[in-house]
Amino acid sequence: MQTPLLRRFVFSAALCAVAAPLAVAQTGSGPELLIEQTGQWQLPYAPADIVQSVDGARIFVLTDNNRILIYEPNGQLKGSVEVAPGVTAIESDARGENLLLIDADNKTLSSFAIDFVAEIDIAGSPLKGNPDAPVTIAVFSDFE
Repeated sequence: MQTPLLRRFVFSAALCAVAAPLAVAQTGSGPELLIEQTGQWQLPYAPADIVQSVDGARIFVLTDNNRILIYEPNGQLKGSVEVAPGVTAIESDARGENLLLIDADNKTLSSFAIDFVAEIDIAGSPLKGNPDAPVTIAVFSDFE
């Protein structure tokens, strides 16, 4: 008799098998390995290196024309940064907030902090103080 957890696993495996696999490989005496392409992006330049933050929030592509393209996992381009011509490899920290660049020509390793600034529409939000003040501090909280 299968436990409910095992039945869910078998059902999930059956659903995966219904999708058209890109390749099927035998792993020896174990189960079949199904590999399915889940997406493909057209890049504006040829890629030279790629890294994804561990949390999966950002994908960084070093291109052959000395640019780093910053993508979201859904393929949306979030930004682009020009780098020195000698940069040959990139690495990211776990949260994708810092990039490490290896410049083979100058024999250097550089660290760059990355952050995105976004406008927040506060129209209609409760506020305290002068609404035309030069600085606005937005506080986000959750009572749970």
